[in-house]
Amino acid sequence: MGPLSGVKIVELAGIGPGPFAGMMLSDMGADIVRVDRAAGVNPAAFDLPNFELMNRGRRSIGVDLKHPEGREVVLRLVEQADALIEGFRPGVTERLGLGPDDCHARNPRLVYGRMTGWGQDGPMAHAAGHDINYIALAGALAHFARDGGQPTPPINLVGDFGGGGMLLAFGIVCGVLEARASGTGQVIDAAMVDGAASLMAMVWSFRKLGIWDETRPGTNLLDTGAPFYDTYETADGQWISIGSLEVQFYAELIEKLGLAGADLPAQNDRDRWPELRAAFTVAFRSKTRAEWDEIMLGSDVCYAPVLTMSEALADPHLRARGTIVERNGVDQPAPSPRFSRTAPEIVRDAPWPGQHTDAVLGDWGLGADEVAALRASGAVA
Repeated sequence: MGPLSGVKIVELAGIGPGPFAGMMLSDMGADIVRVDRAAGVNPAAFDLPNFELMNRGRRSIGVDLKHPEGREVVLRLVEQADALIEGFRPGVTERLGLGPDDCHARNPRLVYGRMTGWGQDGPMAHAAGHDINYIALAGALAHFARDGGQPTPPINLVGDFGGGGMLLAFGIVCGVLEARASGTGQVIDAAMVDGAASLMAMVWSFRKLGIWDETRPGTNLLDTGAPFYDTYETADGQWISIGSLEVQFYAELIEKLGLAGADLPAQNDRDRWPELRAAFTVAFRSKTRAEWDEIMLGSDVCYAPVLTMSEALADPHLRARGTIVERNGVDQPAPSPRFSRTAPEIVRDAPWPGQHTDAVLGDWGLGADEVAALRASGAVA
């Protein structure tokens, strides 16, 4: 049983960071009921696999949130829940009669988790947006660029998941711990723009110390400016990564590259980094990735091959740790982090909308006659 075993959460179905937070909490043992739209329920799909991996671990009920009896169903679940997750624009759940005041009237101990891009207030609060916009405004995206190149989004890892879903999951756990001590719940305002900014804390330190030139992205220590912290192409068209920042690691890199006797610039001579990069580029192109693996992998160079997802499946280290697992024919990341005693696990595959309506409502205290009446009225599906 995972460390959050016994924690009960209601998740109003959304996309992106909300489901990712739900996945993290479910992997850790929380009992999460995902409330999907009744209109999206298709019983014909129930026997087919659902590959929405971020929805794994939960059971799903189909509810019409605009139906008075459907709203009442959710509020009855809220009465028994430790937390609720929602990812609508500000004000939407209030209009549905499921806002924080509505829910706290039923359960004062509830932790009400809100996931948005811009936050619950501020000039941008009601505007549409996506990961790329949130990390742009937060001052993060500008620094994902090579010298002279345009900013390149790091997929949607920084806003949606690192600064969004993880921030919300962290907030939910903090809120539940506090509520168990105080007896009173609260609202968690998790905004991707805030989370992306918090992930930049170290870079803000570098800026204050004068060792990060924000006007020239791609010229700094960790943004591909330093030739000893970058990726390089190999003889077979593959790629490797090095992160030889420390003096002793850099010395080992130079030795393993066969450049120990070469007339190279000093490691931290920024004006001559282009010369150093040119030397590294030629050296790495002299061998295949497999040959560099043989020379450098496992050393203190701080080296790793740049693997695709398919290649990662076969990597000996990831296989030894079980970082990627196969469940019912679907490869997916294993629950993380690890716990020595209360091991997290994937308890079930991703559900289809409404797949567990009857079972969930029964487990949460609604009688069979009530469920039948709700189904007949269209409040649930």
